[in-house]
Amino acid sequence: MATRLNPYLRFDGTARQAMEFYQSIFGGELKINTFGEFGMQDSPQADQIMHAQLETEAGYTLMASDTPPGMPYNPGDTITISLSGDEEVLKEYFAKLADGGKIGTPLEKQMWGDEYGDLTDKFGVSWMVNLGGLG
Repeated sequence: MATRLNPYLRFDGTARQAMEFYQSIFGGELKINTFGEFGMQDSPQADQIMHAQLETEAGYTLMASDTPPGMPYNPGDTITISLSGDEEVLKEYFAKLADGGKIGTPLEKQMWGDEYGDLTDKFGVSWMVNLGGLG
């Protein structure tokens, strides 16, 4: 069995909305399990996401959860998800991820010759998109 590395994102009660947003951009199959499905039916977190996984036809895998009770939630800029390649579809992804978010660097030609842009989406997740040879 092959191994893989993929991002696992944590949210503060918005994991469902975030993962549905990412599914609307990347497509694929989204599986969601709530805390209530795993023994916390009577808790305030019963409808929050214990685990979500998005598997796309492009081979992307995103996982996420809402922050469990008692665990600190410290949003920040310690992780950025990078998308790279020569596909025009990445331009579309960039535009959709930017909807409701904030563009840091517009997607345009850079000094190294590739088109590059970065942004923070409406859920506070940082993304980099590079069209070209650096990947």
